[in-house]
Amino acid sequence: MQQQIRTLGNRVMMAFARGVLRAVSDSTARQTLQVELLRGELRDGVERMQNYGFTAHPHPGADAAIAFVAGNREQGIVLVVDDRRFRLKLEPGEVAMYDDLGNKIQLLRDRVQITAVQALEIVAP
Repeated sequence: MQQQIRTLGNRVMMAFARGVLRAVSDSTARQTLQVELLRGELRDGVERMQNYGFTAHPHPGADAAIAFVAGNREQGIVLVVDDRRFRLKLEPGEVAMYDDLGNKIQLLRDRVQITAVQALEIVAP
């Protein structure tokens, strides 16, 4: 019985991990990442789930949160990628889309602000 409890505990502990993004591939229907988890634990081809209508190609060095089906480290899904090097600081309730160059769309408390570093193009009929 203790062995079964220990096995279950190990699977629960292995079900989630933090990692550092090492490489990104956008060549397939779902983006795949190479992530470094524990020191020296490198996982390649881990699928990244993204919200419908939103996509990004993050830089190596970004942080990733990964879930592993039934604690199996061979079956990972990247749930979230964040990059503290580029993240905007916002007030409570504000929302933004941004990139590493400084382009951004911000829904601020008192206005909507669009910042285009080089050019703003609107395509419409």
